[in-house]
Amino acid sequence: MTTYKATAFFDLDGTLLDDKSQVRPEIANAMTQLKENNVLPVIATGRTEVEVASIMKQANIDSDIIMNGAFIRVDGEIIFSDLYEKTLIKEVYDAAKANGDAISFYNENEIWCNEHNEFLLGAYNFIHTPVPPLDPDGYLTKPVNMLLVLGQNNDTYYTERFPQLNFYRNTPYSLDTVKKTVSKGNAVKLLQEKLQLTNVPAYAFGDGPNDVALFDACDIKIAMGNGVPLLKEKADFVTKSNTEGGIVHALKHFGLI
Repeated sequence: MTTYKATAFFDLDGTLLDDKSQVRPEIANAMTQLKENNVLPVIATGRTEVEVASIMKQANIDSDIIMNGAFIRVDGEIIFSDLYEKTLIKEVYDAAKANGDAISFYNENEIWCNEHNEFLLGAYNFIHTPVPPLDPDGYLTKPVNMLLVLGQNNDTYYTERFPQLNFYRNTPYSLDTVKKTVSKGNAVKLLQEKLQLTNVPAYAFGDGPNDVALFDACDIKIAMGNGVPLLKEKADFVTKSNTEGGIVHALKHFGLI
């Protein structure tokens, strides 16, 4: 078993990936160097594994926190999976339909949705991933870790209607939706405890509002140059943007590679 001297958690969109949602070669090389230096690199994203499998392979990363902390895998082993209750899914589903919004359902293996409206098509085009297939009643028989509400103007309605849930607007078209007890930050703590890594430094890299909890859970907080102002205010270090070599710049700055 590797004795890690640090952990490094990376958001994807706007952070590890470029503006075309691709892994640049220098990123893959940096992740390999991290592992050679006994630093555990972990993807921490709102996406799920079917969306990031090729990214992880290209980036030479074997561990992930996905669906905003609802699921954790380290070196191929599942160490945490938080599931929605069917009754709560139905409540969110009905609210979305009443607002004219679509909804997508996520587990680690699969994504499906209830309709293909303009918001849903816009959301998946925005992150350069395939539109999920239709299966409106699939949640009745399949596990669900995360929901996506696809719409633009009803954020306040959902947060007030469902105080037991967190809603993260990660694209102009979509709200990532997980239980209040679920976050990237809580997932970091779970990972550290299960791997007995609570005494080694944790580095967080992010750009968006759903990275705040990740920052709060980590010792060293690194905001991308293209990050939102709130994240930059919380950061220990603001690096270059995701398209200007920000990840490699920060890793070198902290002596991790």
